[in-house]
Parts: sequence; C-alpha cells; structure tokens
Amino acid sequence: MKNIRTLIAVAGLLALPAALAEPRTYDIDPDHFSIAFQVRHIGYADTLGLFLKGQGSFVYDEQTRKLSSGRVVVSADSVFTNHKARDKHVRDSDFLNADKFPDIVFEATSYEAGADGSGKLNGKLTLLGQTHPVTLDVKLNKAGPCPFGHKKHTLGISA
Repeated sequence: MKNIRTLIAVAGLLALPAALAEPRTYDIDPDHFSIAFQVRHIGYADTLGLFLKGQGSFVYDEQTRKLSSGRVVVSADSVFTNHKARDKHVRDSDFLNADKFPDIVFEATSYEAGADGSGKLNGKLTLLGQTHPVTLDVKLNKAGPCPFGHKKHTLGISA
C-alpha cells in the first residue's frame, strides 16, 4: 500500500507543471535584440551588417513548446554596415527602398520543436511590399529569471 501512495504522489507532482503550463507573451527587449546579416560585397569580400531598430513579441508555452503567434517589425532605415555612403545606398531604391517600405515584417505561422531547445520557425517575411515564406532554424539558448535589471522570466533565442 505504501508503494501505491508514493506512486500516486510522484504522478501528481509530474502532472503539476503541465496543469500550470500556459502560454506567455514575451516582448522582444530592444536592448538585447540583434539582427545581423552577411552579404558578399560586389564579389570581393563578405560584409557584415546590422539592423539597429526592431520590435516585436510572441506567445509561447515553454512546457508544451508551442508557439501561438509571433511578429517582428524591423526598421529598414536602421541598416548599418559601418560605411555611411554604403548605408545610404542600401536604404535607397536600389535595395531596401526604406522611404517607400519602412518596415520589414516577419509573422510567425508555425513552430516545429526539435531536440535540445532547437526547432524550425516558419513564417512570412514581408520585404519591399512582397511577402514570401521563410523558415528559420531556432535555438532556445537559455530560459530563466534574468539576473540583471528586470529579473523577469526571460528566453534567450537565436534564429
């Protein structure tokens, strides 16, 4: 009889996180948000660049690893390659046409959880007024209370 009570207690404890699990809304922290890219510059060398302004949020259930929604908006005119003339050129109509299309938008459509915090994030990327499907490899780097500043539960993600 003692073994049966122990088994029931353990089963109850294992079910508790699933019963308490619920999706949370996560806002992307602009101070810890990086969007980097690498392109071949006229065939001579790879050039690194960043977009310096972006915002977004997503709804994710950490227990079930299900993503309900997600949206990221990046300011096209925030492109930075550490070269003023090149940045101006990338912002103009030859490339990003930031005056006509100020936002680059990613809308999540589904998430396929993999092993060890990895997964595939499917979505629609709108750039230059055109929307195309995109799949990103995603890695959950760390989850837990942030040790600095806000101390809230935080997800560190690379995609």
